[in-house]
Amino acid sequence: MNDVLAVLEQRERTLRKVSNEVVTGARRLADALGQGGGGARVDALVIAAGTVAGADQLGGFGADKVITLTNPAFGHYAPEGHARVIADRAKAGGYGAVVFAASATGRDLAPRVAARLGVPLAQDITDIAVEGGAVTVVHPVYAGRALLKLKLTARPAIVSLRPNVFTAVQRPRAGSAETAAVDAPVGRVVVTGIKHAAAGALDVAEAAIVISGGRGLREPANFKLLEQLAAAFGGRAAVGASRAVVDAGWRAHADQVGQTGKTVSPTLYIAVGISGAIQHLAGMRTSKVIVAINKDRDAPIFKVADYGVVGDLFEVVPKLTEEIKKLHG
Repeated sequence: MNDVLAVLEQRERTLRKVSNEVVTGARRLADALGQGGGGARVDALVIAAGTVAGADQLGGFGADKVITLTNPAFGHYAPEGHARVIADRAKAGGYGAVVFAASATGRDLAPRVAARLGVPLAQDITDIAVEGGAVTVVHPVYAGRALLKLKLTARPAIVSLRPNVFTAVQRPRAGSAETAAVDAPVGRVVVTGIKHAAAGALDVAEAAIVISGGRGLREPANFKLLEQLAAAFGGRAAVGASRAVVDAGWRAHADQVGQTGKTVSPTLYIAVGISGAIQHLAGMRTSKVIVAINKDRDAPIFKVADYGVVGDLFEVVPKLTEEIKKLHG
């Protein structure tokens, strides 16, 4: 009952970046659960229409076995079908814990699996440990102003990890692979297609660097300043937006960072022309380093920023872009 099942995500038969983080978190949990003797295994589960690129590298992040369950209908995410397959696997394997990513897919899938197994779910966690044989987790509450510690006594413990918090770590294992076809109904909900972001655009929830803009940019055309700054980072940065900007129709909802948008934890978060309303802080305050650029020295964003620049963003951002370009040659 100490083995851990890591549920991974794929898109177009390629593992998503967050999957390596899930395996890393699962490995950490398995090592803690197995300290009483005998050790604990990590099984990495992939559900797809066929073989998935990147699955053969999961042993390098701590997976003891990679299990690929295939079904022609599982090319896209199928909520009911995926939940049924994962719950059945969790029951059959007798796992002590099941780990998901708190991504858009994971936030939908993890509750479905928990409901099928009849156990609680700890969602969007930022730390995980084992105390007295029970899994304990930390979950930010009150827009990140407090941290709630939860003890999960039911087995399996179902948790989802906030992206970019559990940095993928190379912990090589011998690893083995298993592939099996599953005959499971897709369910009533069928995903017929996925609308992709513009070519080369990163998802703000997965990018190592996020540059977000607010109403201080004055009009949507001025977001080109942030796009130029993002480009200077050599493809590692994504452009986000505040709720006010999205509500005004300046940017797509997929770019929104905040309580009603996406929660991000990048290595570097740059807030440009964003005052720092509590709704926005809830989505980005766990970032490793926060830089704020705002002409209002009393803006709330400066209270959470590691570095603050009080000045006109239309002067500061172009100069910052020039300097970043110099650093990257």
